[in-house]
Amino acid sequence: MSDLDAMDLKILAELQRDARQTHQELSERVGLSPSPCARRIRNLEARGVITGYCVKVDDAALGYGFSVFVSVKLDHQVDDRLQNFERAISLCREVVDCWLMTGTRDYLLRLAVSDLNEFERFLTGHLTKIDGVASIESSIPIRRVKGQMSRLS
Repeated sequence: MSDLDAMDLKILAELQRDARQTHQELSERVGLSPSPCARRIRNLEARGVITGYCVKVDDAALGYGFSVFVSVKLDHQVDDRLQNFERAISLCREVVDCWLMTGTRDYLLRLAVSDLNEFERFLTGHLTKIDGVASIESSIPIRRVKGQMSRLS
């Protein structure tokens, strides 16, 4: 981030707030004319700072208001086991986030499901059947205390 200047950070913060605003609106908010503002955005995209644009969707509004965090330990931490697990997880629509971890567990998953019954079906019907899964530990969050996009300063 050391090569991002204050204007780049203002543009990023505004785009995080509302990526649908026009270049004209964005340029007015950051205090830069539209052409240089658009050039900076293209530059941030080309450098990989901006990796895409998306819509934030409320899981509960779609009927998936029950989140579960699941830690998974594999029987062996070798390439083929890791690849097999990642391939299998990538096909599971219930898994909305998956991280390869350090520490005592190999993976941390976040599931978005409709209820405890759907979680149980996923657990017993899919997760426990993936070859190489040695143990599973789940945690059910009570409420989100903080959720934000990447820090810009």
